[in-house]
Amino acid sequence: QVQVVESGGGLVQAGGSLRLSCAASGSILSINTVGWYRQAPGKQREMVARIARSSSTNYADSVKGRFTISRDNAKNTVYLQMNSLKPEDTAVYYCNADIVTPYSGSSSSYWGQGTQVTVSS
Repeated sequence: QVQVVESGGGLVQAGGSLRLSCAASGSILSINTVGWYRQAPGKQREMVARIARSSSTNYADSVKGRFTISRDNAKNTVYLQMNSLKPEDTAVYYCNADIVTPYSGSSSSYWGQGTQVTVSS
């Protein structure tokens, strides 16, 4: 079994920073692309940032220059450093990981349960 767990959310004032973590555990052979997504009340889930196994990255335009995604392959963990936070960044943040297990020949997509980020003005 594979688990993906997010942590690090909370309440912060506008202009502040938070660091989210996404940790994968279980029977893992390799982790390919990992993405952070967010969903605000009444809105669709949107991609925030993604990082490939090679560490190449891409970001939503709304967070470029403020958020940084990184990964530690040895720890099966991906981070999202969020700086200069704005009230419009308020959402539940989800991690999605493409993971290859010893029992499958290809990767499967795993989602975490989400972590709440609230930015007050």
